[in-house]
Amino acid sequence: MTTASPTRFAADWREWHAERERALAAPLGWLSITRLEWLGPEPEQFDGIPGTWWFDGDTAYLRADDGDGIDPAGRREFRLHPTGPGELVTAGEKQIEVARRGDGYLIRVHDPAGPVVAAFRGVPAFEPDEAWVLPARFEPYETPRSVTVGAVAEGLAHVYESPGELVIERAGVEHRLIAFNGKGSGLSVLFTDGTSGVTTYAANRTLAVAVDDDVIARGGAVELDFNRATNLPCAFIDFATCPLPPAGNRLPFDVTAGEQTPLERG
Repeated sequence: MTTASPTRFAADWREWHAERERALAAPLGWLSITRLEWLGPEPEQFDGIPGTWWFDGDTAYLRADDGDGIDPAGRREFRLHPTGPGELVTAGEKQIEVARRGDGYLIRVHDPAGPVVAAFRGVPAFEPDEAWVLPARFEPYETPRSVTVGAVAEGLAHVYESPGELVIERAGVEHRLIAFNGKGSGLSVLFTDGTSGVTTYAANRTLAVAVDDDVIARGGAVELDFNRATNLPCAFIDFATCPLPPAGNRLPFDVTAGEQTPLERG
């Protein structure tokens, strides 16, 4: 468990929370997305979106004509990773994100004057509480496993690599959470709990877990600080394709820590 004083613990959390809100309020961040369109195999123009768009196999294409106002940095071809943020193309004050999802591609418009980012008032959250820094252990699989999960976008699935499971004991009962590799390092876990759909976003929350490579390889003790459980973009906007937690990643108790349902969804 953490050894920080209650005052220091709360101050650290408030600093983290403030930085989180600053990132969300970025003019061209997640909250600025105002539109989503799926690309097809034939070149297509979308009303109100400059350029001609399509995809073929692993590659998405953009043809920018004079007068479109698009600056593709000299590129007409985009080779993207299967998951995660995609390429950004500047179109005047806006940006058009090109991303791969499943076997297809989508484009999303980021507008700094979009209604959600313009009206953003912060993220409600439970007060920081050290009682929600829970001891756990990581149990690695013999070999990493590919785990397919659903998405908030109907008909879409996401595939992630899981190196193992996080095990929590609460009131004498063990609970297991399938973990995924984190962004850059550590682990991440998608979960729901007894507050989901009540005081927290119904579909999911996510938690980054600081774990060194040796623990990921061999297993060992970790801490889960649920005070830093966050919402995914789908909690704020309708133009996200966020993953759903693995079927077993529902905690049968109320996690009264971390971010709550955004004001935009209240």
